[in-house]
Amino acid sequence: MPKGYWVSVYRTINDPEKLTAYNKLAGPAVRAGGGRVLARDGLVVAHDAGIAERTILIEFDSFEQAVAARESEAYQEALVVLSDAVERDFRIIEGLD
Repeated sequence: MPKGYWVSVYRTINDPEKLTAYNKLAGPAVRAGGGRVLARDGLVVAHDAGIAERTILIEFDSFEQAVAARESEAYQEALVVLSDAVERDFRIIEGLD
């Protein structure tokens, strides 16, 4: 079964305090949903229209699990806290195998 991945690229961070509060809720929500953080806040080399801002990659055992974690009550609570603190490109993608 192909794995699922959250890919989150932050374009701007407008309120670091809200982002910190979001992180405190989102981390446990992601882990409860079966997610494993593979990359976060490391070095980024951006090409083309890319932005070298905060980038996060999270792996799940399946695409369905990744979608369910995003829709979970715990993660939805984290999103309320995040509100307008950031502008980001958030995608859920299916792995190749």
